[in-house]
Amino acid sequence: MRWFSYFLKCILGGFIAMQIYFVIQISLWSVINPDSTAFQRAERWRLCRLQWSCSVQSSWVPYDKISTNVKRAVLVSEDDIFFQHIGVRVEDIKKAWAKNSQLNQQGSSKSKTALRGGSTITQQLAKNLFLSPEQSYFRKAQELLITGLLETILSKQRLYEIYLNSVEWGEGIFGIGAAAQHYYGLSPASLNREQAAALASALPAPKCFDKTRYCRKANIHFPTRQEFILENMDRVALAPIQKPKTR
Repeated sequence: MRWFSYFLKCILGGFIAMQIYFVIQISLWSVINPDSTAFQRAERWRLCRLQWSCSVQSSWVPYDKISTNVKRAVLVSEDDIFFQHIGVRVEDIKKAWAKNSQLNQQGSSKSKTALRGGSTITQQLAKNLFLSPEQSYFRKAQELLITGLLETILSKQRLYEIYLNSVEWGEGIFGIGAAAQHYYGLSPASLNREQAAALASALPAPKCFDKTRYCRKANIHFPTRQEFILENMDRVALAPIQKPKTR
């Protein structure tokens, strides 16, 4: 039994060390910008392997240099109450859990791996920054832990700035700076409402938005989604809502 106890202690020690690494890394991002994410590195390897030159595009744009149109459109598309929640949307998690349980009860091999998401922007950021694309309950639990660290250590505005600069917008296209240049030849500050809504509509299936060969697995109609985003851009808040003080 002694070896088993030692084995468990090693696993626990490794888990704790990993969480400490996450805390240190996230804390650094309060003053420096991430140079890449786990997802970006995986995509770079998929597209480029060991080639010296690579078509992956990314350029950091400060938050105040990004059009308000983009900020509002992405919130509508991905997480309309981002500035109000604590990193997770409990009702969405409950729905995701119920859906996954239903899929698993069906007993198909696909249902065991194709877990439903229900992710907020902070959860997406946690996954993209640190985790693999693998879908499992263990990875989801780690995602929630990282989400809590992100929300605790970084401000909402900083989280959103990192998200807008790291999210995928097409094959090898990461961040709003690269996306604005790739699709419109503009800076993120110059994007109008229609352009911002179009880019935001791409986020659920960015590779399909960029290249039709990726659309076989994507079930999305971009013009309809763009219209919905345009109709709802003015109702989202771009800062936490301050509650009135009680006396």
